[in-house]
Amino acid sequence: MTQSRRPLAVFDLDGTLSDAGHRQHLLERKPRAWDAFFSAAPEDPPLTEGVALCLEAAQECEVLYLTGRPERCRKDTVDWLAAQGLPQGRIFMRRNDDRRPARRTKLEILRQLARDREIRMLVDDDELVCQDAERAGFRVVRAVWGAPSTTPAMHEAQEREGRT
Repeated sequence: MTQSRRPLAVFDLDGTLSDAGHRQHLLERKPRAWDAFFSAAPEDPPLTEGVALCLEAAQECEVLYLTGRPERCRKDTVDWLAAQGLPQGRIFMRRNDDRRPARRTKLEILRQLARDREIRMLVDDDELVCQDAERAGFRVVRAVWGAPSTTPAMHEAQEREGRT
């Protein structure tokens, strides 16, 4: 099976492959320290279960990454993925000025991808993303192995500020 016809395995980053817990405190204050929050991402430790699932999925699937991180974080993200030994794959990031909730941006991208490819699974820790993806007919694996990203500040950032 060629790479271009393999089914897709789509992985979120923060809370799924990387542990962003050490930087969530930067969102607790007002104004939120977004630059510091994203600048600290290269220091995220990997989440063993997520990394193992990603490597396993890569045996049969083309791995893609779908994140709420803004485009300005691309180089750090590429470097972090490589440092963890994760498969190379396309990375879908939000435009720097995109403030829509992650559940909307991610579902939009999933639907585009599904037009001509099978999506074997979406792996994400955001319950709202998971629910919307399931309602749209996608197979979802909930990343329950990381620290919950449902702090009030993170929820507000995801749903009201569209930043992650």
